[in-house]
Amino acid sequence: AAQLVESGGGSVQTGGSLTLSCRVSGDEFKNYCMGWVRQVPGQEREGVAALSSDGSTEYRDSVKGRFTISLNNEKTILYLQMNSLQPEDTAMYHCAYRGGVGFCFPFTVTRLPIEGQGTQVTVSS
Repeated sequence: AAQLVESGGGSVQTGGSLTLSCRVSGDEFKNYCMGWVRQVPGQEREGVAALSSDGSTEYRDSVKGRFTISLNNEKTILYLQMNSLQPEDTAMYHCAYRGGVGFCFPFTVTRLPIEGQGTQVTVSS
């Protein structure tokens, strides 16, 4: 089964940038959906970005134009480049994965069967 390990979180001020990384291993990665999910304690989980094996990407409205999801050519690291960070972006960020074909959108990545442990992002005003 696929395994995911996130890194790259931290604390930044409003307007700052961070790049999250998710090392992926343990699957063939032929057809897949990968994405990033964020969680604030006591609040609903949010799908942030999704990337499918056909190369298409999707973002929740609040991060469009600020966040970019990408996968390296070796399909070993999933990235989330985050610019113009706002306090409301503060959350634990998890990468998520599903092998096989199917819908791949921010609202579906919250239900992907495999997730990493997460990395904390804190944005201060």
